[in-house]
Amino acid sequence: MDFLEIKGGKKLDGEIDISGAKNAALPLLACTILFENELNITNLPKVADILTFLKLLENLGSKYELKDTTLKINSSHITKTVAKYDIVRKMRASILTLGPLLARFGYCEVSLPGGCAIGQRPIDLHLKALEMMGATIEIKQGYVIATAKDGLKGTTVIFDKITVTGSENIIMAAALAKGSTKIINVAKEPEVVQLCEVLRECGVEIDGIGSNELHIKGTNQKLLNSKDIKVIPDRIEAGTYLCAGAITNSKITLNRVNHVHLVSVILKLQEMGFDFDISEDSITIKPASKMVHTNIATTEYPGFPTDMQAQFMALCTQVQGTSVIEERLFENRFMHVSELQRMGADIKLNKNIATVKGECILNGADVMATDLRASSALVLAALVANGTTNVHRIYHLDRGYENLEGKLQKLGADIKRVSS
Repeated sequence: MDFLEIKGGKKLDGEIDISGAKNAALPLLACTILFENELNITNLPKVADILTFLKLLENLGSKYELKDTTLKINSSHITKTVAKYDIVRKMRASILTLGPLLARFGYCEVSLPGGCAIGQRPIDLHLKALEMMGATIEIKQGYVIATAKDGLKGTTVIFDKITVTGSENIIMAAALAKGSTKIINVAKEPEVVQLCEVLRECGVEIDGIGSNELHIKGTNQKLLNSKDIKVIPDRIEAGTYLCAGAITNSKITLNRVNHVHLVSVILKLQEMGFDFDISEDSITIKPASKMVHTNIATTEYPGFPTDMQAQFMALCTQVQGTSVIEERLFENRFMHVSELQRMGADIKLNKNIATVKGECILNGADVMATDLRASSALVLAALVANGTTNVHRIYHLDRGYENLEGKLQKLGADIKRVSS
C-alpha cells in the first residue's frame, strides 16, 4: 500500500495551479441524470471520488469519455434506477443520485451510504424533504426505496439543519418536479451555488441563488438541455496549500483560484500574521514577521469551513501562543489529534474543543491518515517536522487531492510516494 515519505525543514517557493472542486463536481455529475443530451464538463479534478461516481453513473446506464480533466457524458439512456451497495459504500456522495433518479423516473433504489469516519451524517433530512414532495420512502435491506408514481410535486421544504448534500438532492429533485418548490435554510456553499447556476442556465427557473431561500419552478419531468460546464476551483485544496505556505512561513502563489470563496480562511491567516497579494484568479501568501495564535469555530459557509479545521490545527502547533479550535459540525473530527501528538504536538481535547499549544518542535514519525482532511494535516505537519515522516493510508488523500505530492514537489518540498 502506498505511503508518503516526507523530509521536513524545507522552505517552499513557486506557484501551482488549483484543481477543480471535487465537492462541486460530484453534484454536477449527479445532475447529468436530469439531461436529455450530452454534456461537456471541464476542469474536472482527477481524484478517486470522481472516478467512483462515474462508475456509479456508468452502472446506471450513462456513457462517458474522460480525457485528462475534460468529460463528455450522456445520461439520456439511463435505464437502471438502482444504485448498488458495492459502489455506494465507497463514497457517501453517491446519495446524490437519489433526488435526480426519483425526479426523473418516479422510482429508485439507492443503498444507504453507511457510516463515516468523521461522524454520523444521516440522510433523514433528504428523505423527509422528498416525502414532503409526495414521495413514498421505505428502508429495506439497506436500501432507500423511493416511489413517486405521479412525479414529485412542488412544496415548501424547511431544513431543520443546514445540509449541503441534502440541499443539492432537493434542488435537483425540484428541478423536474411539478409546480414550484420553496427551500428554506438551504446551504449557501459555492458548490451549491454552482449547481443552481448550471440548472438555471439550462432552463430551470431558480430565484434566490446564494441566499438561504430558493424558489424553483420545476419542469414537470421534462428533461433539460445542457450547456458546457466548467467546475469551479477547489477552495479546500487552495486553503490547504495556503496552510502549507503558512506553516513553512514561505511565499507561494496559487493560480486558477477564486479568492471570494476563501474569505474566511484568508481572514484567519491574516489574523495569524500573514499577508497576501490577491488578483482575480491568483493568491500569493507572504511570510509573516511573527506567527501568532488564533481561535477557530467551524460553521457553515460563509463561516470557517470544517474541511479546513485539521490543516489549521497543524499550523497552530507552530505559532506563538495557544490556540483554541471548536468543531461545531461533526462530532468525531479530531481523530488526527492522536497522530499529531505522535509527532510531538501539544494538544488537549475537551469534547468538541481542542487547545493547541504553539511553538512545538515536531519530529518525524510513522502516522496514519484517518480521513481526507486529516491526511492533509499530517502532510502539513511533516513539512516542518525534524527528520522523516511516513504518512500511511493515503488512499484518503487520493479521494480529494489531485497529485498532492507532485504539487508540493513543485513548491520545493521533499516528498515522494512510496509503494510498500
